[in-house]
Amino acid sequence: MPKTTGSLKHTAATAGSSREPTISYVMGRLDLALRRTLTEGLASVGVTLPQYTALSVLRARGALSNAQLARRVLITPQSTIKVIAALEKKGLISRVPDPDHGRILRTLLTPSGQDVLEACDRVAQQVEAKMLEDLRPEERVALHAGLKSCVRNLGAGF
Repeated sequence: MPKTTGSLKHTAATAGSSREPTISYVMGRLDLALRRTLTEGLASVGVTLPQYTALSVLRARGALSNAQLARRVLITPQSTIKVIAALEKKGLISRVPDPDHGRILRTLLTPSGQDVLEACDRVAQQVEAKMLEDLRPEERVALHAGLKSCVRNLGAGF
């Protein structure tokens, strides 16, 4: 008799369904696991996942306005304002007026921000190494290429 303490999905799975989960479902589970694991690791550095993403984008793209940063960090402009305020309070970023548009402030990494970003990168590298530990190097290369292709096919970059 199947357990009834779980969801209907659990009951259906234990009733003999041998159907493999879809790739989308597996990727969704991976996304949740990555977010959870990165969030836990980044807490030891004193940074949230959106803050780490913002720092990474600033390293790659240089001085950005709030709107540009919001688009690249994949959060709302309102959330970006909170992320920027927290990073500025920690001394990890500075904001300077745009030379061409006085009302626009550009956000830049500070030396402390660069140091924290490097610590965050080490956390992310450890998480990725754990995630990929069962894959051979050629499988890692194929996975990377395949995921980039998926992102491209859905019009989200790369």
